[in-house]
Amino acid sequence: MVVGTLVENKIIAKSDPELEERSFGKKVGSRLELSFSEALYLVEKEKLSVKKASKNLPFASLLSHCAQKDLRIHEKYTVYKDLRDRGFVVKTGFKFGADFRVYSRGVGVRRGPKEATEHTKWVVFAVPEDYTCSFAELSRAVRLAHSIRARMLWAVVDSESEVTYYEVVRMVP
Repeated sequence: MVVGTLVENKIIAKSDPELEERSFGKKVGSRLELSFSEALYLVEKEKLSVKKASKNLPFASLLSHCAQKDLRIHEKYTVYKDLRDRGFVVKTGFKFGADFRVYSRGVGVRRGPKEATEHTKWVVFAVPEDYTCSFAELSRAVRLAHSIRARMLWAVVDSESEVTYYEVVRMVP
């Protein structure tokens, strides 16, 4: 089991070949930086233990800490878990203004030139079922996804923590 340390809004762990091979985290030197969603998933799957001030944080305590730092962690984690359990590679979408970037099953995420099958498949926004947005916000999200040759998905999490995916596309008549 990999041991990570809670530092502000991420978990820092020693680099681990198995986690890296499965595209978890971001390698920085000899460390692996994990997002809250990644860490929660790995703790739940018993692949990671997280410590804060040398005290081990069980899943519920880690989730509580994450909820204090990120008010949307419930939706984000629910969607992250659903996508990972379906076999997709899921990375943070922060630099694209989204919650996640999703790659096809089995794709290794890497920098530099890529084959067509190695590009982001979807840009995903995780939202609760009572979420509302303007047409301008929706349009920006679709244009953003199209600008990186991806499809835009809204992942709607209902009160039973079930996820329904909606693809929104721009159509030109």
